[in-house]
Amino acid sequence: MPLLPNSRTESDGSAVIRVLSYNIRSMRDDTTALARVIKACEPDLVLVQEAPRFFRWRKKLARLALASDLVIVTGGATTTGPAILSSLRASVERTEDILLPPTPGLHRRGFATAVVRIAGTRLGVLSCHLSLQKDERYEQSGMLLDRLAGMGVEHAIAGGDLNEHPDGPAFRRLADRLTDCRAAAPWGGEHTWTPADPYQRIDAIFATEGIEVLGCGVPVGQPGVSDADLRAATDHLPVLAALRVPAA
Repeated sequence: MPLLPNSRTESDGSAVIRVLSYNIRSMRDDTTALARVIKACEPDLVLVQEAPRFFRWRKKLARLALASDLVIVTGGATTTGPAILSSLRASVERTEDILLPPTPGLHRRGFATAVVRIAGTRLGVLSCHLSLQKDERYEQSGMLLDRLAGMGVEHAIAGGDLNEHPDGPAFRRLADRLTDCRAAAPWGGEHTWTPADPYQRIDAIFATEGIEVLGCGVPVGQPGVSDADLRAATDHLPVLAALRVPAA
């Protein structure tokens, strides 16, 4: 399998970046394996789902960021799980943690959002974990699109655990308005759940028009990413994308 392009800055100020989306199951599994996987992917941005939310959650997330050579941008318990990490290549312009309307009896959801600058680019970023309930999930997909449209940026990415297959209504709603990066440039593995026997794709990265997708998929075969670590790290497989973002 060919390797994804490395991060780099082009002469015109555009940037090739690596974006990782990863449900880390509140770091209840092998956190050393988790950090190894993240670090080996060499991401500029990490869209986290199920970040720690309870006792000493900030310290736990900070420990993971440090072990992965990253920093915390925003999110965690303040968004009920979604978070954003970044490399030092990203300069953070602003962040906003969004709590979505609650539904009685269901886990409340949120978005972690930020606007960052990498090289000559300006990029909106959103991490999400959509509802397990179909109707609520569909409504949240619309809120996600509205949130991206309201960020005041020309280029944006969103990713996370959608809890739905590509043929589901919420997934399709997003793919109709955004580029499903895996569908645009398949690379690596397709299915993200479960690590022991992956059979369905419920995690994804999306990009707005104008962002070129150079490759996207589960980083099986990526140097430094072992099958043992992928199985031990959490109950989802990560999605890694290489994207070329135009200069602002």
